Amino acid sequence: MKYITHPLIRPESLEERRYQLAIALHALEGNTMVVLPTGLGKTAIALIAAASRIHNKGGRVLVMAPTKPLVEQHLRFFGRLLLVPGRKEGDPSPFVMFTGETPPEERKAAWAGSRLCFATPQAVKNDLLAGRYTLADVTLLVVDECHRAVGNYAYVFIAKRYMETAADPLILAMTASPGGDREKVEEVCGNLSIARVESRVESDEDVRPYVHEREIHYVPVDLPKELGEALGTLNGLIAGRINQLERLHFQVPKPGKLSIRALTELNAQIQRRIQGGDRSAYQAASVHAEIMKLRHAVSLAETQGSEALRHYLEKLSQEGTAPGGSKASQRLGADPAFRRLVAESSLWTGELHQKLELVGKLVQAQLAAHPDSRIIVFATYRDTVQNLVNHLATLGIHAERFVGQATKDAERGLTQKMQIEALQRFRQGEFRVLIATSVGEEGLDVPSTDMVIFYEAVPSEIRSIQRKGRTGRSGAGKIVVLVTKGTSDEVYRYVSQTRERAMVTGMRSLRGMPPARQPGNQATLPPAGGPPGPGMAEEPVPGPTAPDGLRRTASLTASVAPAPLPPHRSPEASQGQTAIGSFIPGGPAIVADDRETSSRVVEHLSNLGVRLELRRLDHGDYLVGDRILVERKTARDFADTLVERDLFGQVRDLAMASTRPVLIIEGGDIYTARDLNPAAIRGALAAIAVDLGVAVFFTPDELGTAQMILTLARREEGDRGERKLHPYKSYRSAKEQQEFILASFPSVGLRNARLLLAHFGSVKAVLDADEEALRAVKGIGEKTARQIYEIARQPYR
Repeated sequence: MKYITHPLIRPESLEERRYQLAIALHALEGNTMVVLPTGLGKTAIALIAAASRIHNKGGRVLVMAPTKPLVEQHLRFFGRLLLVPGRKEGDPSPFVMFTGETPPEERKAAWAGSRLCFATPQAVKNDLLAGRYTLADVTLLVVDECHRAVGNYAYVFIAKRYMETAADPLILAMTASPGGDREKVEEVCGNLSIARVESRVESDEDVRPYVHEREIHYVPVDLPKELGEALGTLNGLIAGRINQLERLHFQVPKPGKLSIRALTELNAQIQRRIQGGDRSAYQAASVHAEIMKLRHAVSLAETQGSEALRHYLEKLSQEGTAPGGSKASQRLGADPAFRRLVAESSLWTGELHQKLELVGKLVQAQLAAHPDSRIIVFATYRDTVQNLVNHLATLGIHAERFVGQATKDAERGLTQKMQIEALQRFRQGEFRVLIATSVGEEGLDVPSTDMVIFYEAVPSEIRSIQRKGRTGRSGAGKIVVLVTKGTSDEVYRYVSQTRERAMVTGMRSLRGMPPARQPGNQATLPPAGGPPGPGMAEEPVPGPTAPDGLRRTASLTASVAPAPLPPHRSPEASQGQTAIGSFIPGGPAIVADDRETSSRVVEHLSNLGVRLELRRLDHGDYLVGDRILVERKTARDFADTLVERDLFGQVRDLAMASTRPVLIIEGGDIYTARDLNPAAIRGALAAIAVDLGVAVFFTPDELGTAQMILTLARREEGDRGERKLHPYKSYRSAKEQQEFILASFPSVGLRNARLLLAHFGSVKAVLDADEEALRAVKGIGEKTARQIYEIARQPYR
């Protein structure tokens, strides 16, 4: 076996593969997306690129992956193979790993002492927003599973900030499955400033020697009679509700065409009618919610089995009878046909679907033939995962579940630490079968996984490819897909096959460099099936023993490096204008609740130059200076909270926690967000502004919200003399001033202030009274009395 030779790569540790060298060389010429089938060494390409950048440019390398297990996997690979220059025995490790579980101050200190950082994107985004460090000296940014770089995912913000601030930026984005949607691939390229795409498929000449055989078997499964009858009832319930929407003059999908896409388009019709003021559309929205619940029940019956369906029907029935249940749940729970179905399902004993038993037989047969095998079973739902673990246990087979972190109902999730430990035990052979949800699909390197079982077919080509990629990485592997006959399983099987073929065709067409950039920073990719782009490596790169190969291999460590991409500049800077953020370098700090980082508001504030601090706030979403507390709600959230939750309780707490409470209502029209009487909304706004003293602002979107918060911050920093906590009219009477003083005490307010003054006769008498005397006043409770007594006597510090 031949090995890569490089000053910063441990000798005889990394196998020489021509396609990896060719891709790495091209990746050093500009921001590159690498599309490579699972198991063919994307991480090795990243290692070669990182070694070259550190050797030629110095600086720091940042490697990001979406999950902690995947981050830890990259750290182990780099730590084993990469030699960091200048490191002496006994020196602290130049490799650091941190995620959201690592305390912020530890991340800041770790970053300062590192040369290579491995992190989840959300942790990096939070640190950049809070100004804990910058990416100025990062010479290579590696973005793994880069197909996630769409919408508001953290990769998008980090890549933009990196291109704006790094002295010599270079991005290497990697994925095994960019998807078959060309527009989405272009969006990813635009969001990551990709200059070229390097792709390979398993049939390429330079890749073929490293591809291991994978057998794929589709196993048809009969639907049990009881579940077939349940499906008939569920489809009848759906048909009745589709007819209701048709009578309301909506364009509805035909029977048998009730896909998720069709239901999404139907919901879009409903929302347009709501925005247009059609009150019947509110009823339609509730009927649509019923259809979505029933459609999910159909999916469970077809693909998961009787136990999953029975539990879900029981849950819907309970929601329908609960006091706080939605109208959709209540109507569904009252439907006689639905109630009969719930009663019938309660009589089912054990799992009726044959899939559970089939998985047991497949696992038993594999372990009997190959006792050292490792097997992964993928299932979409956690209930099914647990059922599989329990069933295999009855067969004497130790299996462990691999699910996400969230705790749902009584089902506890796995922390990222627990996920890493489970994978380590699986690698070491402590157990042979791993039962995983989608969290196990992405990027995890489990060597010698001999069999992968799909409990159900999945329509997504990305998920299907990622699942299949868990086997055949270091030897031949077997893939078994269970398909229930005559159900969505069959549809999804053919959909995913078609999309996978389309994606392979698309991957071929993506090779080379996008010729131009379009407005909005979107990359224009070469047309599908078109000629190769410039610089495209259609022929294998000569091996390192050939003269050209020697030169090209040497260029990985040559002193002449590719010219860096010019840092991206904001529109204001390019027009000779000063960015708005530069006007408030010394302004009051803005504290953002750490749960707000999923919104674009914090990103816009950071881009505007605001000094941000991220921490958990007891009340509100943003604290401006020491006086202004801002609660942010979308128009829909405002309406939902008014109807379903305690809006006035939330706003009252906001007002009590701040001397300048502010409510920002963002986007949309609060009068059409829900089927509410406009007078009720006006009354709520009046009560918030007048009774609770909370200022209300309306903004069009997240950028508008950020600009409003920035405006509030600039007002706070202004030199307008000593701020008055309670601005008041200069012509107030003595009586009004006495009332105002007592009304400012917590939980007192104007009404109770008047009661206290009427009872005691003066402010001094109120403050001198003990708790028992204060409680004797009608309307003054124990808590309020204690607060008045303690504040009046507490020393000022």
